[in-house]
Amino acid sequence: MSDELVGKWNELKTLVESLELDVLKQANGNASAGVRARRGLRLLKNEVADLVRMSLNTEKSRKS
Repeated sequence: MSDELVGKWNELKTLVESLELDVLKQANGNASAGVRARRGLRLLKNEVADLVRMSLNTEKSRKS
């Protein structure tokens, strides 16, 4: 299960790195990049929630 957590964490880091360019473009006034950045951030939010759930389940299974 911990390998799964580490894999999910690496996936999230990759997602954040991929969003960086669009966020920088949005800061310079590119509206399309802003749409892509917000879409990516929503996805990131959902993926982080999955990671939290996985982490909690791992802790529960260790205690049992």
